[in-house]
Amino acid sequence: MKRGRTYLLPALVGFLCLLPYLTTQPSAATLQHHSIHEGNHGHEAFRSNEPVDRDKQLKLIADKKESEFNHHLAGFLVALGSAFILLQTVIGKRWLLAKYVWPGSFLVSGIFVLVWSDTELWPFGTRLWIETLQHNSEVLQHKIFAALLLGLGCIEWLRVNRVLTKTWAGLVFPALAIAGSILLLFHQHQDSTEVPNHMESMARIQYEHLSYAIVGIGIGLAKGAAEVKMRGHKVFSNLWPLLMTVLGILLMFYRE
Repeated sequence: MKRGRTYLLPALVGFLCLLPYLTTQPSAATLQHHSIHEGNHGHEAFRSNEPVDRDKQLKLIADKKESEFNHHLAGFLVALGSAFILLQTVIGKRWLLAKYVWPGSFLVSGIFVLVWSDTELWPFGTRLWIETLQHNSEVLQHKIFAALLLGLGCIEWLRVNRVLTKTWAGLVFPALAIAGSILLLFHQHQDSTEVPNHMESMARIQYEHLSYAIVGIGIGLAKGAAEVKMRGHKVFSNLWPLLMTVLGILLMFYRE
């Protein structure tokens, strides 16, 4: 009975992370009906008869490729970090610097998202940071995600160096992971309504971000359980990097 209770919570966390894949993705028609009745959610209803300017269409295609690349690279870095966590006992004996790879992957990912997630900003583009952050919620959210990644990387780097040894330091990762995952539920893509299959694309993007949010919350809960040394913490110590691997793979298959 005690063994059953020990594995009950990890099983529950795993089930919640798989929940999006056990349900049917929302159809474009359903999402359009929802959008019409609940108002403007960052996207307007699809206007099928409106012509698309060629230059604007090329810009939309370029933005789409850039966004997908950003997600794919972030996913690779997350998966790389999780792989080093899972193989730490093997790799760490041969390469002492291996312990820095996973917090380093968060730092690199955070820097990348901070600088390259929105290339319309200076120095790549002409738009000013302050003005854009005040008027574009998508750009603001990208920079918040970058700050969260940098915060996670810095805290865990200091913990690896044993500079931070307090109990609260171990709970920063779970707290930021859960906070970032909840924020994903409100993440809006300023997708153009002028391209074909707009509603289908928006439905897919919302579904993908819901998947990331649920897996991210699972990572935070499992990491927190591993840090507080609760019953079955060894199971959670393996569960949260496994969920990180899942998240990295999902990000690498992101498409709009």
